[in-house]
Amino acid sequence: MRPQVTQSAGESSVNPGATDITSKERRRVLAGTLVGTVIEWYDFFIYALAANIVFAQLFFAPAGEEYQRIFSLVTIGLSFLFRPLGAAVAGRLGDRFGRKPLLVITLVMMGIATTSMGLLPTYEQIGLWAPFLLLFLRILQGFSAGGEWGGAVLMSVEYAPVGRRGFYGAFPQIGVPAGMLLASAVLAVVNVIAPGQAFYDWGWRIPFLLSIVLVVVGLLVRSAVDESPVFNEIATSKNADKQAGVAAVKPPKLFPKFGIIVLFGILLIAGNGASGYMITGGYIQGVAARPVEDGGLGYDQVGVQLAVLVAATVWLISTLVSGWVADKIGRRRIMALGWFVQAAGIIPLFELVKNFGVMGVLLGTSLLAVGLGMTYGPQAVWYAELFPASVRYSGVSISYALGAIFGGAFAPTIAELLMEGFGTTWAIVMYLLAMAALGLLGTVMLKETRNIRIDYEFETSGEWDKWHKGTKPLSECLATDDMQQPAAAASAASPTRA
Repeated sequence: MRPQVTQSAGESSVNPGATDITSKERRRVLAGTLVGTVIEWYDFFIYALAANIVFAQLFFAPAGEEYQRIFSLVTIGLSFLFRPLGAAVAGRLGDRFGRKPLLVITLVMMGIATTSMGLLPTYEQIGLWAPFLLLFLRILQGFSAGGEWGGAVLMSVEYAPVGRRGFYGAFPQIGVPAGMLLASAVLAVVNVIAPGQAFYDWGWRIPFLLSIVLVVVGLLVRSAVDESPVFNEIATSKNADKQAGVAAVKPPKLFPKFGIIVLFGILLIAGNGASGYMITGGYIQGVAARPVEDGGLGYDQVGVQLAVLVAATVWLISTLVSGWVADKIGRRRIMALGWFVQAAGIIPLFELVKNFGVMGVLLGTSLLAVGLGMTYGPQAVWYAELFPASVRYSGVSISYALGAIFGGAFAPTIAELLMEGFGTTWAIVMYLLAMAALGLLGTVMLKETRNIRIDYEFETSGEWDKWHKGTKPLSECLATDDMQQPAAAASAASPTRA
């Protein structure tokens, strides 16, 4: 039987009278997951660029010229320290109460934090309150973002038809390049409207204030999305057990049982994030667009943003294509290939940027974007398939959040420190290559999961444990076109606990 969902978005049940999932419902889910991740990354990009260009002077002036930019860059990574907390809280609640409510809550929190940044007084106006308020809002962004990605991934993958999970899972992933496209386009327009000193005085606030419009659109889209069919199955099974007087089975603890999956999952995100945050963290743009007297290359700021627009488009296409390819050849193969392509983009990156002007920025970031998409597109579906249903939200969210800390959170700061310490961009290249090697290690160590069952009954029957321990091959654990997850009514009628 095909997965079923209730007609009402507010119900957490599955029943034989519910209608089958339609293509229209799946498109609505993809739109709902994509819009949230686009907003998340739009918020991140505009902050990262502002931190690279104007926040050092506006909020961290007391640190002096030598350290103000370092402090400003550190705030980019600061939010990542609170992503695991947001991931743990959202994961726990999402595994217990459903994916949809958390997607709405995290979206609202991100919108409030980002819009408020556009209203912040500067250090010149309110003194030390300015950087402290900025840090508080940055922490709120990180907390909310920690729960956003996991929920979006699970909705897209758990709604996907068998054989297309990789492609569906790539949609929340393209939120990164799509958010970068949107942020770069907005910033390019703002730089035309408020060039030079005007951008420094007030123009930087406009992209932050526009975030509220995006959040309203996102809420409208997400309000029309039903709960995940897998969570509906979990809820129905537990309700049936309760009515039958069967003691509730507590979900296993994440780290004692699944810690090795979390560990190698962290490496996937870290390896991709270190290189990705050279662009998404605004480091390349900052180096290229800052005046020469401030340690930059002095390139035209609008030209740099347009170059990044092209790279973001390449990244988006590469991400979608790699998700589609993952459905054909498997998650491990496409990602293993992707690490080598990413390394091939890392090596010439800074030489192109330094020696060929804005065109070098375009070529360098676009080449890097091909490998970034190949190692990012399949991550969502692989993460979702690696964890059983009862801890999937927690496992996916926490692995991603911790990987972001070890990989991308402080990558721009590390790059700046390496540049100051060694005086050459080749030190940064070696750091990025080392991180890509860790990503490859994680890829080799994790199991292939293409088309594995992701339903709750697969876990409660003990079959997931057999697959995880290697006593049952993947070929005997595959979902089919007619059964991605069993009907909840059937699984509730004769539950078999591991």
